[in-house]
Amino acid sequence: MEARSVDQIPSGEMWQYEPKWDGFRCILAREDTATYMVSKSGQDLCRYFPEIAQWALTFAAKVFVLDGELVVPDGKQFSFDRLLQRIHPAASRVRKLACETPAVFLAFDLLQDGRRELAFEPLPVRRAALEAFAKTNFGSVPFCLSPASTKLAQAQGWLKAAGGGSDGAIAKRRDLPYQFGNRDGMQKIKRVQSADCVIGGFRYGERRVSGRRVAASLLLGLYDDRRMLHHVGFTSALTNAEKPGLTDRLEEIATDNSFSGNSPGGPPSRWSTKRSASWVPVKPRFVVEISYDHFTGGRFRHGTTILRWRPDKKPAQCNFIQLEQKAILPGELLRATR
Repeated sequence: MEARSVDQIPSGEMWQYEPKWDGFRCILAREDTATYMVSKSGQDLCRYFPEIAQWALTFAAKVFVLDGELVVPDGKQFSFDRLLQRIHPAASRVRKLACETPAVFLAFDLLQDGRRELAFEPLPVRRAALEAFAKTNFGSVPFCLSPASTKLAQAQGWLKAAGGGSDGAIAKRRDLPYQFGNRDGMQKIKRVQSADCVIGGFRYGERRVSGRRVAASLLLGLYDDRRMLHHVGFTSALTNAEKPGLTDRLEEIATDNSFSGNSPGGPPSRWSTKRSASWVPVKPRFVVEISYDHFTGGRFRHGTTILRWRPDKKPAQCNFIQLEQKAILPGELLRATR
């Protein structure tokens, strides 16, 4: 069951709401002594999360199919960076991480329970069956029942407090059976956030515009409390029309060093001609407000979008403090479902 991205939370009696977790989607099935874990792309996840597969074998239920999300706790929140580290080619490393950073399975749908086929039942029937299944089988971590509500205000609260392991809200049609291979039964709404960042460098593109090389992406920076400028991500949302003039402005302030803290990968180069690991440092003069969805591990996880230039902001005002927010604490949220 896939989700369609929308801008607003739908309202009405036909919808059930859930937090949108920032993890790996996973179908988990058991047939007697065998367990199967499959990602959205069809990848076998048992190899990378053996502790989840083993825990599933302890359930009283011998045959079942669950739909849920794999996450890795980090204190009171979930860490996507730690989750990514679990995908490792070495079996010895996988076993080590399974002990050091064990995963949690957040269940939000039940497709089969014993001989009872639930996938073709409407969502309220599946949810009631899932809650009964969880009460019987989910004695403790690492399996948890993901919260659900029919109240729009609850969904709005989840969206507003996104962060720390949740990145928005999910809305599911209550009148439909489980939707295989389409996005008709589920919508996702992500919280888009903004931040003011310093431009600390740029990379040239391989394609020329009007016969000249131009900037293809901007390297973004934020200051820490020691006044160190750290590279935190990039934006490539530049139009061909603005690239020549912007490149002129950036080349005028090119320098030998810019990021005094964490730097982009690859050596800086004032004469780079390819969009490669090389980059051109610039003096911290320009500030842009960007939109982003995730900030983890000291970086914006995905590319960002420029909302506007901020000539009214001083570069020194662009710091990590602005990224701090009151986020959902997954541990507290999940305790309410036990």
